[in-house]
Amino acid sequence: MRTGKNDISGWLGQPAGRAGWAVLTLVLGALVVQTGRVTSDGGMDNAIVVRAARSWLAGGDPYDDPHFLYFPSAVLAAVPQTLLPPAALRALVPLTVAGLLVLGWGCALRLHGVARGSRLAVLGLTGLAACFAPFGHLVRLGNWTVTAAVALPLCLLLAHRGRWLAAGAALGAAVALKPLLAPAALLFLFAGRWRALAAAVLVPALASGAAALLMPDPAGFFTRTLPFLLSGDDGFVRLYEASPAAVLPRLGVPAPLARAAAVLAAGAGVFCARLRWRRGGPGPLRYAETAAGLMLSAFLVSRPSYDHYLLVVVPLLLAGLPYGDSVTRRPGFWAALVPQLPGVSWPWLEAGVRRAFKDAVTLGVLAATVAVHGRGRGGPRDGGARSLPAARTLEADSSTG
Repeated sequence: MRTGKNDISGWLGQPAGRAGWAVLTLVLGALVVQTGRVTSDGGMDNAIVVRAARSWLAGGDPYDDPHFLYFPSAVLAAVPQTLLPPAALRALVPLTVAGLLVLGWGCALRLHGVARGSRLAVLGLTGLAACFAPFGHLVRLGNWTVTAAVALPLCLLLAHRGRWLAAGAALGAAVALKPLLAPAALLFLFAGRWRALAAAVLVPALASGAAALLMPDPAGFFTRTLPFLLSGDDGFVRLYEASPAAVLPRLGVPAPLARAAAVLAAGAGVFCARLRWRRGGPGPLRYAETAAGLMLSAFLVSRPSYDHYLLVVVPLLLAGLPYGDSVTRRPGFWAALVPQLPGVSWPWLEAGVRRAFKDAVTLGVLAATVAVHGRGRGGPRDGGARSLPAARTLEADSSTG
């Protein structure tokens, strides 16, 4: 599909009106205020990290809580929250999470050269907040996945501009807070950017190593948390996991076979991501689609794997809509999002503990769509977006990968 003034991209690239901004502000404001009304400590998941920090300050071990799944550096990062009263956390945490999601969307737009005041900028974020259930889930939970939702587009933006070392440091800082983005480091391997890869590894290693020395059990993450992550042996957590390794056994598939299927699917996804990178092209789609393929592959095999992890890749891909060869132009991308429409009751899936089946469909269809798109037919395919009136395609790509 050709982009330009005769394409929907031309309309999306025009400046948004006041009505669009008003609706966006109303939607985000309602989500933040409602979250503050119904949660404590800024959300259930944020409360886990805050309790870990309070436990450490009281001389306890943060890893006594099996649901604390972060590196030791996250304990220190959560200490400032322990100084705030519950009323402040209820207001500030959802506001911060929503603000970081907006910032991540802004970085994704910047990567793709889309003006931040365009219709796509406003309508895209409004659609994510109002029509994509994981957005609301992430704000209400206060989950630190939001750090990855900001760091990945920022990392790719820096890499696209040739600032690979800074990109590696940004990725490493996010991993130090939550190890979710670790698979994205393969992008540096694909590009042969060894200094950036070293930064992505050393930043969290040094930060977590220094923080671990302050913990009662410096090896707690490796001796308790890592085995928990590898086994996924938690009845409550398993009900909300979207990974095939967790969902298929609930449908009667033997667990070993489900794990093997998940590993094979993840391996195929990484292979297709590598093909997408080798296919090249000077535009930002190469970065966004390769990174999305890597992350989706990891979500297929990781334990746990929740619906709000999708906020790491969906906005990044959606911002590439102006490009005629973007994965967002494939029907599979939009079909994958249908199960996440809020307010739609799906037969036999009404119970909250069955939400994982919808999340697994979204994850599987989206991963397959990105993987098939990544295979392509060879040759650069990122052209076409430069004709957008409100877009500025970034040219500073010094990659030799």
